[in-house]
Amino acid sequence: MFDTMTITKAVGGTCGALLAFLLLGWASDGLYAMNTGHHGEGEAKQAYTIDTGSAPAAETETAAAGADFATLFASADPAAGEKVFGKCKACHKIDGNNATGPHLDGVVDRPKASVAGFTYSAGLQAMSGESWTPENLDHFLTDPKAYVAGTKMAFAGLPKPQDRANIIAYLATLK
Repeated sequence: MFDTMTITKAVGGTCGALLAFLLLGWASDGLYAMNTGHHGEGEAKQAYTIDTGSAPAAETETAAAGADFATLFASADPAAGEKVFGKCKACHKIDGNNATGPHLDGVVDRPKASVAGFTYSAGLQAMSGESWTPENLDHFLTDPKAYVAGTKMAFAGLPKPQDRANIIAYLATLK
């Protein structure tokens, strides 16, 4: 069944296949490699740019970060906020029922730690005399753990000011 000729053919076929893969890899690297210098060292250079007529994302973020929250909130887009709210759906509902977190319909201008049937952290219960104004929500959504010491909310926060303004505008539409 297994004679030396069969074994020789199997070993030769395997070596030939490996050689073919190595050569194809070398050829594809030559065709599709980015111009990054000698043997992939250095920084990649962009071949061309497409002018879309808008400012680059970094400039837009810097401008958004420099604008005060009232200005951002005045121009916020609730439809864009609904898309950002997708990050919140794992823990929060908007149908009046609590989940891992309290329901968020009617949260804008609602007193803090006031949803019946939800057990809040001690840090949030200490703030129960305050309301969730858009500005307070902005500070909370920036970094929940920094805003409320000991909060149960595991979410790290939303770093983009425009995303926070959009989501707060969306939540303001839910009553």
